[in-house]
Amino acid sequence: MNEKIMSDQKKIEEAVYQLLEALGEDPNREGLLDTPKRVAKMYQEMFAGLNEDPKDQFTAVFSEEHEDVVLVKDIPFYSMCEHHLVPFHGLAHVAYIPSDGCVTGLSKLARAVEVVSKRPQLQERLTVQIANALEEALKPKGVLVMIEAEHMCMTMRGIKKPGSKTVTRVVRGICQSDKETRQEIIAMIHHN
Repeated sequence: MNEKIMSDQKKIEEAVYQLLEALGEDPNREGLLDTPKRVAKMYQEMFAGLNEDPKDQFTAVFSEEHEDVVLVKDIPFYSMCEHHLVPFHGLAHVAYIPSDGCVTGLSKLARAVEVVSKRPQLQERLTVQIANALEEALKPKGVLVMIEAEHMCMTMRGIKKPGSKTVTRVVRGICQSDKETRQEIIAMIHHN
């Protein structure tokens, strides 16, 4: 569990209590009585990735005679927009081309997504952090990370456009320099 968040649980509870008061609510009424504790506990879970390094997820590395695309697609994730502190959620697609047969456990790609999504985040940064972790941990020939997400800050407030999605991607190495490889991976992502 994230030590920083654990040590600040009381502070989070106090802030939620004050927020409820500032909104004109009675934090002591029955329905809200335990809300500050619930929110603090929820934040422990939602921000558990703050003090974790996504590279640490790549603990299982194997030497295999595989030097073609490895893609884990449709990885669901939830994160919290750092601008409005409301959720955004979607799917991450993570691909790499191993170098010298160095591959990782497939679940490690999903775990890296999980770590970087569990912090106040921007989708653009989330995409870069996943690519950086993969690149630094495995030193692959190429990396392509694509994220499609719906942002509640655009759905439930402001412009109010539910269903709109933001797509970001980071492309590196041979995936960047070789158009055919890049197009093949993108086709694999969009293939059902």
